[in-house]
Amino acid sequence: MMRRTAITAGLIRATLALCAIFSASFFAQCASGQIEKVVDDAGRQFFVNAEAPVTAKLTASKPRTNIYLPAESSFTGRNRPAMEIGRDGVEKLVREAADRHRMDPALVRAVIETESNWNPKAYSRKGAGGLMQLIPTTAQRYGAYDVFNPQQNIDAGVKHLKRLLERYNGNLDLALAAYNAGEGAVDRAHGIPAYRETRNYVQRVQDAYFRPGSGRLADAFINPRAIHRDVTPDGRIIFTNE
Repeated sequence: MMRRTAITAGLIRATLALCAIFSASFFAQCASGQIEKVVDDAGRQFFVNAEAPVTAKLTASKPRTNIYLPAESSFTGRNRPAMEIGRDGVEKLVREAADRHRMDPALVRAVIETESNWNPKAYSRKGAGGLMQLIPTTAQRYGAYDVFNPQQNIDAGVKHLKRLLERYNGNLDLALAAYNAGEGAVDRAHGIPAYRETRNYVQRVQDAYFRPGSGRLADAFINPRAIHRDVTPDGRIIFTNE
């Protein structure tokens, strides 16, 4: 019995000794990571508490994906060579088309963002295709025989949008509604049709167009839903959306 007690006591002492060694080693490593030695110009040594250096993790920025369209040919003779164009190239096409047709490029960008999210190969279940989602009859009316060609699609889409603005005397709500639902639907409704898709579309395009940083031309259009601040002659401040 006494021998068993002695063996047990020995095991306990050995375990405590190992724990003490481990603890000392652990805290020494932690302290070495927090204490830094500094030597000044006179050779004096100082020990200061410092955080462990942080290793910066540098990640390569995600490259912009270019738009690649393979070559296509048809029996009608309208062949298209392969083309590769980046987002900057599409932006250039937008600015050029907007300048040609005297349109605000920010409005064209808002329509493209809402229609296709800048995907030139986008195709809807209604048969609209390309960046500005043109149906074939509308595209061909304005000279775009390949709706997936970014240059043709943007130029035809800008022409169509400008004609709608002229038809509705600059009313942006009606022009956008007609771009989405067609002129017949707008004329029958005498305003924005009561289609949820069309109402959401008009709202989304205007949200993108009027948001800060969109590059919208000053005074090109007035946001009818914006809150305006007015001051009356007697000094009262009135906020209104009219």
